Amino acid sequence: MAAPPPPVAAAPAPGAPLDTTGYDSFLVALRAEARRSGISEPTVRAALGNIRPLPRVLELDRKQPEGVLSWEQYRDRIVSQKRIDDGRRAYAENRALLQQIESRYGVSARVIVAIWGMETNYGGNTGGFNVVEALATLAWEGRRAAFFRKELLAALRIIDEGNISADKMTGSWAGAMGHPQFMPTSFERLAVDFDGDGHRNIWESKADALASIGNYLARNGWQTGQGWAMEARPPGGFDIERVDTDTKRSMAEWSRLGWRQADGGPLPATGTEATLAVPTRSSGQVFLGLPNLRVIRRYNSPMNYGLAVGLLADRVA
Repeated sequence: MAAPPPPVAAAPAPGAPLDTTGYDSFLVALRAEARRSGISEPTVRAALGNIRPLPRVLELDRKQPEGVLSWEQYRDRIVSQKRIDDGRRAYAENRALLQQIESRYGVSARVIVAIWGMETNYGGNTGGFNVVEALATLAWEGRRAAFFRKELLAALRIIDEGNISADKMTGSWAGAMGHPQFMPTSFERLAVDFDGDGHRNIWESKADALASIGNYLARNGWQTGQGWAMEARPPGGFDIERVDTDTKRSMAEWSRLGWRQADGGPLPATGTEATLAVPTRSSGQVFLGLPNLRVIRRYNSPMNYGLAVGLLADRVA
């Protein structure tokens, strides 16, 4: 019979030291589970030998949002002129590589660059937490133990396969890793060895990191040569609070319903299907979302994220 799960770690009061009661027994059980699942003893020792719970990880996990930005505030902060300029520079510096990736996967290179910019500021902020230690902290803490334990075991497999050493596997407090900020299970499914060195290294190889973003989008249904959305002007009487974002209509149908391009020009009279894409907390800006917008949102689901990626990609180009 399997051992009972460890108790959920109590949340410390603000400023109080972290109560680590039960962590050592949690680690013993975790090491045993890793060995049973096929993780080698050297990896178990290297990755799980001397780790301790990280109070900062728990603090960030429990932190409540301090405020909610409107779409316009978020858009202007995220799609800033500095991020646009940095994106153009990153695109130019990696042009040949990006063209190879676009050719291989059929995904717009400028969208890959935009996601890179959104996730880690073009590799400038990939996170400084030891991923195994952060995931172990969250798995021990217990509120989402099953999710983080699954991610932790995936992280151990990634190390065991030789993709990265335990000490170099760094990422966010929640375990998102490398330039593309893949969770370990996403890495296992979608990371690629684009530079051909035998390792999928999204931490140190731009080729692997950017191609992995391309592969992620391609595997989720990216439509080559298609756009992502079009800003649109609604007809009179449109109520942004009661919008239907599920119904698909052709551009020609949207046009017949009175929709126009944002500048007042006619929509393209095509059969291309689109749905209404309304930013969260928007004061009026509305888009007609194409299938590729849904693909971008498979990478990170909030509507505002998907729209910002598209806008940044357009401006980088």
